[in-house]
Amino acid sequence: MARFEPHPSRRPAVVTGASSGIGAATATALAMAGHPVALGARRAERCEELAATIRAGGGEAFAHPLDVADGDSVKAFAQAAAENLGAVEVVVSSAGDLHAQRLDELDSDDFAAQVQVHLVGAHRLVSAFAPGMVARRRGDIVFVSSDVVRSPRTRMGAYVAAKSGVEGMARQMQMELEGTGVRASLVRPGPTSTGMGMNWDAETTGKVLEEWVKWGHARHPYFLRPSDVAAAVAAVVGMPRGAHLTLVEVQPEAPLEER
Repeated sequence: MARFEPHPSRRPAVVTGASSGIGAATATALAMAGHPVALGARRAERCEELAATIRAGGGEAFAHPLDVADGDSVKAFAQAAAENLGAVEVVVSSAGDLHAQRLDELDSDDFAAQVQVHLVGAHRLVSAFAPGMVARRRGDIVFVSSDVVRSPRTRMGAYVAAKSGVEGMARQMQMELEGTGVRASLVRPGPTSTGMGMNWDAETTGKVLEEWVKWGHARHPYFLRPSDVAAAVAAVVGMPRGAHLTLVEVQPEAPLEER
């Protein structure tokens, strides 16, 4: 007798931050793998455009406004996802943005606002979806983290603190959920070419890159593509029941050297 029943044939998934970058790529990858997907972000019109593209390609997708910093918004999104797609089997927490400021120059309210999105927002998703998963005794919750947890970068103080909190929360959940059939996992990307940081001015961008070089964070110029990170998320949730990828770190390969 198998230790676990296999995954159900229909596994609805929700993806936050799905309007662009890693979130949009993850929603696309999961849809291509056969998951009905609920796309959530503040830029709901972009989510709807992506959902329409997924549907045009034969997938099943639904878009709904979502602000993970607002508890009522998360509850409304969770209810809409269940009504449109059914019981949610997969949750991918990837909403967030990145601001470049030194910690001593960062206003505490701005610091708290970033923690609200990256850390408290992730927990709001846990509160909305995990109890149903535990009751059904199966499910996947994937937190998109960052390699800044392992190797902090300057001018990203609130982001580093929030992502460190996310990883601590996920590790605690792994202990608390053991034996429930629900898997909590971390996907930890290295430098990735997304919209995050694209609103920095030239002076800020220059200082950030100089400090990356100073502290050994820029060994080569290559960045991950959002689809690379999405592939890792899809691999995590695609693992057969009974196996658990607890942490997957994804780093960009360096350019090939001349031989």
